[in-house]
Amino acid sequence: MSTGKGLRAWLRSLAGRRTEALDASRTDLVVVVSSFDDAEACSTALDRGAASEPSWRSESEAVLRHHLALPEDAFERASELAGQDGYVVAVAEGRVRSAAGEEATLVLQRVQVLDALHCAQEKSRMASLAQRLGGTALGWDALQPQNSAD
Repeated sequence: MSTGKGLRAWLRSLAGRRTEALDASRTDLVVVVSSFDDAEACSTALDRGAASEPSWRSESEAVLRHHLALPEDAFERASELAGQDGYVVAVAEGRVRSAAGEEATLVLQRVQVLDALHCAQEKSRMASLAQRLGGTALGWDALQPQNSAD
């Protein structure tokens, strides 16, 4: 049975290692996984992303983006509320016509290590946010650097 010295040494080596957060403005970011089907589980989407090219790398940070269709007058409130969880506005896109009237697409993003549980939580949070503001969550995607070295 191990005395735990290996584990302690490994933890010490990690403590000394500092990595910079992924810069969401990098020009080599590509979409590695996406889901715009409300019925699709995040775990299914991530499995698909890991099996395709360019592939999603679970151990690396990603830029998680949520695409919301909202009335334009709700953009400021949406960015304010999402900002409390570290999201920033990536882009405000063109208008779409929906049953609720004219809406525009707001894309909110943040950098994080992505896993199925946290992805599902954020998907649900964004759906709730969009609904409270009179819109809908269209889906999400995640970007990572194209090169494997990050």
